[in-house]
Amino acid sequence: MSIMYHDGNRQLQDRFDSRRIFDKLEEKLTRMAFNADDKAFIESMAYFFIATADAAGRPDCSFKGGMPGFVRVTGPSELAFPDYDGNGMFKSLGNIIVNANVGLLFIVMHDKPKRLHINGSARVSDTDPLLHETVGAQLVVRVAARAIFPNCPRYIPTMQMMGPSIYTPQPKADPPEPAWKTFDDFKDCVHPRQPTWKG
Repeated sequence: MSIMYHDGNRQLQDRFDSRRIFDKLEEKLTRMAFNADDKAFIESMAYFFIATADAAGRPDCSFKGGMPGFVRVTGPSELAFPDYDGNGMFKSLGNIIVNANVGLLFIVMHDKPKRLHINGSARVSDTDPLLHETVGAQLVVRVAARAIFPNCPRYIPTMQMMGPSIYTPQPKADPPEPAWKTFDDFKDCVHPRQPTWKG
């Protein structure tokens, strides 16, 4: 039984005669534990995308960013990342609370294009030990991987990395507040910034 494909995938694979190649890719490239290259790649990244869904299956996709190393491989099949102060909607983390299934996409659009998918289940914690060693973290998310696999990078555009966001938490510093928090429509209902470890 496939850990990667369901009936919808199979219908299209059969229509386009691609089932054999994707069975081979699953056999040769899909894994349930991180290898050394996966760990080095993930921990070098300054961003990734996360797909979640609510209890009814309605999807959401978010960008997550930080300094390289903000995502850590914490076990053979586990990674962890911090949740930083944001807009307070908690779209991704709220979805995780009611539906633990997630898809993560680590993608390099500069230098040599590369991407790595991680599908698994996530949990959110406000008591995780990493909170006390991760600058700016208000929560920690841990993901247990059930499928780790690379993906063809051929359509990734070549872009240039200029540097981290000015809002990325840095040791011993308070990041600036985003301008939208001062807009007349929002300033009276902006939630307070949570205290976090400063390094």
